Amino acid sequence: MSHASYGLAGVMGWPVAHSRSPAIHNYWIAQYQLQGAYVLLPVAPDQLQQALPGLAALGFRGCNVTIPHKVQSMDLVHEVDPMARRMGALNTIVVQPDGSLKGFNNDGFGYIQSLLEAQPHWRADAGPIAVFGAGGAARAVVLSLADQGAKEIRLLNRSDDKALALAREFGAPVTAYPWSQRHAALADLNLLVNTTNQGMHGNPALDLQLDQLPTHALVSDVVYVPLETPLLQAARLRGNTTVNGLGMLLHQARPAFQAWFGVLPDVSPALRRRIEASL
Repeated sequence: MSHASYGLAGVMGWPVAHSRSPAIHNYWIAQYQLQGAYVLLPVAPDQLQQALPGLAALGFRGCNVTIPHKVQSMDLVHEVDPMARRMGALNTIVVQPDGSLKGFNNDGFGYIQSLLEAQPHWRADAGPIAVFGAGGAARAVVLSLADQGAKEIRLLNRSDDKALALAREFGAPVTAYPWSQRHAALADLNLLVNTTNQGMHGNPALDLQLDQLPTHALVSDVVYVPLETPLLQAARLRGNTTVNGLGMLLHQARPAFQAWFGVLPDVSPALRRRIEASL
């Protein structure tokens, strides 16, 4: 079975042409001199139920799933990792030796790694954290921070009801704050996170005054187009350390690559430059 040494993986989404994942994974395949390829898998929502069981038959070791498949794919795999179950979404599927599919979510891992890359001694329990947004990215960020020992997470969203619902679901250490209190909620923070699309290319900036934010707080944005959102620029100019969303994208890819290709890759400056150049 010599063909088994050729590893196939990909990213399933709709649309998916904009994905940076092939550039990341194929860079690593070349770097570690592996036989294989990582390809785009454009799959319409009504085809997902046919596409996923086809992975094993086509010889794929697995795939990433992105918008709009991250939630629906949970019901179509045989087993879901406990952390992915808590997040309510998948981003990685691994074909098991028996051909069954297991779902994972590495977004939270990628997020924490991106913070540690910027500040190696950063700790989730060192002070209050404010998270803006209440969608899928917020779920991944909040759960991973709670998992890392965060004692107080302030959740804020433009529609308060979504933040309240998420805070009710998660319980301690998460508390919802009304949007009207967003400026005051920055006092004494250790970390400020934007998971909304505000500040993303083509969207208005996040409407937030940083006056009360301590300058030692880390400020992060899951957006990476542009690399420096208006929030990150404002934070940098007042002396805060900032982290863009590219680190999360790069680091979430590492455990997936390891599951498919047997190597835990590193995020080199050269890889980061290549992906930055493609943005």
